[in-house]
Amino acid sequence: MVASSASNQVGAALGASAFGAIGPIGVVAVRQLVTALVLVPVVRPRLRGLRADQWRPILALVVVLGVMNLCLYAAIERIGLGLAVTLEFLGPLTVAVASSRRAMDIGGAMLAGIGVVVLTDPGPSTDVIGITLGLLAATAWGCYILLNRTLGQRLPGLHGTAVTSLVAAAAWIPIAVVWFTFHAPTATAIALAVACGLMSSIVPYVADLLALRRVPAYVFGTFTSINPIWAALAGWLLLRQPLDVHEWVGIGLIVISNGVVSSAQFRRGRG
Repeated sequence: MVASSASNQVGAALGASAFGAIGPIGVVAVRQLVTALVLVPVVRPRLRGLRADQWRPILALVVVLGVMNLCLYAAIERIGLGLAVTLEFLGPLTVAVASSRRAMDIGGAMLAGIGVVVLTDPGPSTDVIGITLGLLAATAWGCYILLNRTLGQRLPGLHGTAVTSLVAAAAWIPIAVVWFTFHAPTATAIALAVACGLMSSIVPYVADLLALRRVPAYVFGTFTSINPIWAALAGWLLLRQPLDVHEWVGIGLIVISNGVVSSAQFRRGRG
C-alpha cells in the first residue's frame, strides 16, 4: 500500500516535470498510450461480442478518465501537486458519504469542507481556476468509481479495464498527433511522461491488487488517505513546491475526514 501511494504521487510529480515541454495534454496522451501498451497485451481483451450495456460504461469511463487526468494535471500546473491531489481526493470521499445518513459520515464531510476552506484560503490572490480544475478532477474521480463498479459487474476480471484503456488510447492517438505537431517533444519530456504512466497507472494497479489479497478492503480504503500527504511531499521534494502551514492543516483535516468515513463504513458493514 505504501508502494502504491508513493509510486502514484512520484509519477505525478515526474509527469508535472514534463509540462514545460509538452504540457498537461502531452503528458496525459503519453500516459494513456503507455497504460494501453502494458495492459492490453497482458489481458488480451476481446471487443467482439460486447453488448450495448457493456459498451456504455466503457465509453463513459473513457471520457471520465480523460477529464479526470486533464483537470488534475492542469490543476497541478496552476496550484501545485499537493493541493491538486488533495482536492481531487474529495471525489471518492463524496461517493462514500453520498449514500449515508449517519452522523459520523456527515461529520466527516463537514470536516472535509472545513479542510477545503483552510487549504484554499479564499481571498483575492486565490487561484480560482486551479481550484476549480481540482474540484472537476474530484467530480470525475467520483464518477470513475461509480462507473468502474458498474463495469466490474458486467465484465469479468480485468477485461473491462483493458478494453477501456484500449479505447482511451485510440481516442488519444489523433489528439497526440496534432498536439505534438505543434509542441515538439523532447526525449526527456517523453521519458518523464512514460515514467508517469508506469508509476501512476501500472505500478499502483498491480500493487493494489497484491495489497487487497492481504488486507481487508476497509484498511485499504483508509490507507489511501495518505495519498495527499505523499503528493505534498513529492511536490516539495521533486517540484520544489513548499506548502504553507495552513495548507498542511487543510490537507490534514481532509485526510482525517476520509479516515473517519472509512472507519464508520467498516463498522456499518460489520454491523
